Amino acid sequence: MIDSNGPPDVTPLARSVLFAGGGSGGHISPGLAIAEALRNIDPRIACHFAPSDREIDRTMLTRAGASFTAMPARPPKKSLRGFASFFRGWRRTFRDSSNVLRERNIDHVVALGGFVSAPVVSAAVRHDIPVLLLNLDRVPGLANRMVARKADLVLSAVQTIQHGTEWPAVGLPIRSAAAARGTAEAARLELGLEPDRRTLLITGASQGARTINELAPSLCIENDTCRSSWQILHLCGDEGLTEALQQRWDAGGVRARVVPFLHEMGLAWTAASLCISRAGANSVAEAWAAAVPTIFLPYPHHRDQHQRFNAQPMVELGGAVLVEDAIDTDRTRRALAPVFADLVEDAGARAAMREILVRESPGDAAQRVARAVLGLR
Repeated sequence: MIDSNGPPDVTPLARSVLFAGGGSGGHISPGLAIAEALRNIDPRIACHFAPSDREIDRTMLTRAGASFTAMPARPPKKSLRGFASFFRGWRRTFRDSSNVLRERNIDHVVALGGFVSAPVVSAAVRHDIPVLLLNLDRVPGLANRMVARKADLVLSAVQTIQHGTEWPAVGLPIRSAAAARGTAEAARLELGLEPDRRTLLITGASQGARTINELAPSLCIENDTCRSSWQILHLCGDEGLTEALQQRWDAGGVRARVVPFLHEMGLAWTAASLCISRAGANSVAEAWAAAVPTIFLPYPHHRDQHQRFNAQPMVELGGAVLVEDAIDTDRTRRALAPVFADLVEDAGARAAMREILVRESPGDAAQRVARAVLGLR
């Protein structure tokens, strides 16, 4: 049960919480936000992460100064070799996480989804440690549906659809580094941008997006208003693309700064007047919380199309627009170009979208989830 009246009583003994999940920044970021909220309730609470061994997890957690033990879990694949790799990874992750649970005297486990979470939760159940699952997407994935059957409490960042799940929606926790703060002018200066110029944020999230990286520069370069009155903060997701993209912007006469990834995403959201983005759960939640009008191009290759469903509430509210990534670049361009031109050129439309998002602010989900974690048996 979630206590919305304030933090639960904290016992004299410090607690230890393990966060299980990874494989993308989308799993790690909410965990960091919940860990911050737990330490705000009681600085003695120890937080440890059990992420995947992918570089994005290692980089984010190292940059955040978080304690972690990388797990060798692998996603399931439809081949004999892929299944064998999945099974070996599961068994090793179960063993390694069992060691972490014992050695760190873990009191609670927070599952954040993804292929890492299931074997860690299985180990926690074996050790009789209570588990909270935080589902991040509107369409729960297979791993989360498996974990939900073992968890003591299941919460969802958003209202779920499909699969008959009816988990309480609490909002998506946003870490302080990803939360908007201060003035747009100050954020732009800190990012090396012009303080008084309208700013377009382009992001494919932590791993980038080929469609967005390819289309956004040409759309901006060909739009007179964008070229003359805007500046670009382009987060391309791949250090190997940075130089070529920067040269493309420069050749097109558009003021732009290209970086592969920005750990202080709060600065980017604060600086932004408009955004073009994928629609991962974190991207949607951060854009909404920062009240940035956004054009979402959901990742098209997921079978369940969960990114499209993630963006739907913000779109239906009127704070965002959804454009289908048709995979075919020309088709996507034809759909995106008029939407982009309208929002770049219409300050009134952007202001109306921002006002809606401010009015419907989701509030502090990290605190709500942290209180729920400490309220477990």
